[in-house]
Amino acid sequence: MPELPEVETVKAGLAPVTEGQIIARADVNRPDLRWPFPPDMAARLQGRRIDRLRRRSKYILADLDSGETLLIHLGMSGRMLISGHTVGEFHHPHPTPAKHDHVVLHMANSARITFNDARRFGAMDLMATAEQEDHWLLRDLGPEPLGNTFNEAYLIDRLQGRNTPIKTALLDQRIVAGLGNIYVCEVLFRAGIDPRRKAGQISAKRVAMLVPLIRDVLSEAIEAGGSSLRDYRQADGELGYFQHVFKAYDKADAPCVTPGCEKTIQRIVQSGRSTFFCPQCQR
Repeated sequence: MPELPEVETVKAGLAPVTEGQIIARADVNRPDLRWPFPPDMAARLQGRRIDRLRRRSKYILADLDSGETLLIHLGMSGRMLISGHTVGEFHHPHPTPAKHDHVVLHMANSARITFNDARRFGAMDLMATAEQEDHWLLRDLGPEPLGNTFNEAYLIDRLQGRNTPIKTALLDQRIVAGLGNIYVCEVLFRAGIDPRRKAGQISAKRVAMLVPLIRDVLSEAIEAGGSSLRDYRQADGELGYFQHVFKAYDKADAPCVTPGCEKTIQRIVQSGRSTFFCPQCQR
């Protein structure tokens, strides 16, 4: 499932062709994805201007001039694809409509934004912008890991006394928003922390060290366009490249890259998800 860097990359790709632009027509080709679409979604989008695109955790938020916000969640296989407009150095003509093109936004500037989702685990919703903090998908989210409210003192306080493994704690969206399996594995490898360790038993000094590492890993991944595993593509159809510099994730049985370490990366399952770590370097 796309994590924060992938969603941020898609948002950045969409912004130049959507912000300040009118949705001339919206095609909603089915009644639902993971959940039902809001009532009259096509009519509520048609003729509206997208004033601003934002990201909250793993959600893209499009603020409309109607006072509503369109929430977009990519799910496991969702793609937001741009056509009919020049993206970077390339012009992408409108493709032939595909089977899983569930929502299509025809912009007044001739761009077309297509939400294609083969597995239909994605979602879209409309909410009053002024009441977005109360939306059921957003109201319990923790701070953004790249924001100022996510800092050393905050993380030390939130992890104090917790008996859950540190990896599970960092995946808890109520503690920090947007972190997912891939990047938590990479962060814990860089920190030298065993993902099985109880969060509350890790020293404050080591917990504090996680904050800049989280920011570094996420920033590097955003710069690389995210990580392309299975279905993920950027808004222009290109792949992300951060997977080429993974040090732990998806590296089971590969030699540890730490100089002097002769162990191999191990894979275990935690809470139904694969965890990759070095049993010697991470303690």
